[in-house]
Amino acid sequence: MVKRIPQALALLCLLAGRCVMAGEVEVLHWWTSGGEARAMAELKKTMQAQGHSWKDFAVAGGGGDNAMTVLKSRVIAGNPPAAAQIKGPAIQEWATEGVLANLDATAKAEKWDNLLPPVVANGMKYRGSYVAAPVNVHRVNWIWANAAVLKKAGVAAMPKTWDEFFAAADKIRKAGLIPLAHGGQNWQDLTVFESVVLGVGGPKFYQDALVKLDPTALNSPTMAKSLETFRRLKAYTDPAAPGRDWNLATALLIQNKAAFQIMGDWAKGEFSAAGKLPGKDYLCAAAPGSTNAYTFNLDSFVMFKLKSAGAQQAQADLAAALMGTTFQQTFNLSKGSIPVRLGMDMGKFDDCAKLSARDFAASGRSGTLVPSISHGMAVKPAIEGAIKDAVSQFWNNDKISVADGVKSIAKAAVTQ
Repeated sequence: MVKRIPQALALLCLLAGRCVMAGEVEVLHWWTSGGEARAMAELKKTMQAQGHSWKDFAVAGGGGDNAMTVLKSRVIAGNPPAAAQIKGPAIQEWATEGVLANLDATAKAEKWDNLLPPVVANGMKYRGSYVAAPVNVHRVNWIWANAAVLKKAGVAAMPKTWDEFFAAADKIRKAGLIPLAHGGQNWQDLTVFESVVLGVGGPKFYQDALVKLDPTALNSPTMAKSLETFRRLKAYTDPAAPGRDWNLATALLIQNKAAFQIMGDWAKGEFSAAGKLPGKDYLCAAAPGSTNAYTFNLDSFVMFKLKSAGAQQAQADLAAALMGTTFQQTFNLSKGSIPVRLGMDMGKFDDCAKLSARDFAASGRSGTLVPSISHGMAVKPAIEGAIKDAVSQFWNNDKISVADGVKSIAKAAVTQ
């Protein structure tokens, strides 16, 4: 529906010889709680201030799976929303259907190529043209720690290598505490595994094995060493881990029951909600061995092809707003992530976010910025699911040998 604009504005448009009607922007997303919902409300205000009407199309639950089911039915029916929250390789999958709008005009005007690391910019493009706008970055290769537990166990610093981690874990276990808080869900297993692969093999090996799915890398001694290290970690978890949600694992750190957790920076939101302060109550660092690398998980919005000129203008304004400094700051302060836009003022962000932003920019420059396989950024969903299952089966069944684990993951990588 095209919104009518006041007569005076219409007259000015006509006198200027050009006029684009304001339009309705319907946005599908699954940000329905807490800070996410507040940030979306700010985006709505921004769009309304530009004369557009906002139609919220929020679909809660399922980590976006429910939203994708609804979206597919709308697109098939020829009634897509103006924009939808889609990320990773799924962007290109939608683009191949020929239903996404070209955002190059907005991207060029707003200088997106200069504001985004190349690996991120390329993920927003299809055949060289922008079809999506990114809004945030989550770092996945974090290790979190309870400062008081480390002190009690006599651990002086965050572990920078896996050998240092295991030495610290032994001290923590002797102190009668849980060395590694973990939850028994397959995505959590893969989250830990990808950090192990990055720390053991480095960013190039990670890229070859878990992004390019190169058979040589997948079947290599480095992959075997990664699985050996991964298996050692399990001995430092507690018996109640199977079936536990990630936030309940974080709660073990908050309650001074556990020392470490390997999890993305959404865990920081749990510490903040409990009134804990970074550097004092909890510590953050890159997972062992991965200080000079960064696995990213980012959210983005695609725009669908619409016929109305007003709707198209609304889409362009929405894309610009998503990458604008105001929304980038407001949204990411609420969500616990960092701005995807480089060069942002990080003065209002906490120390963990500042570290993340520095490492994000540095990794972008050095080519060590890699997509998270466990969070839909690296490979097609079918392959991700198959690898996730293979990794989780290895974690949960000690009878599976390292050699067989390597074969299982390599086989999963060729799932079609």
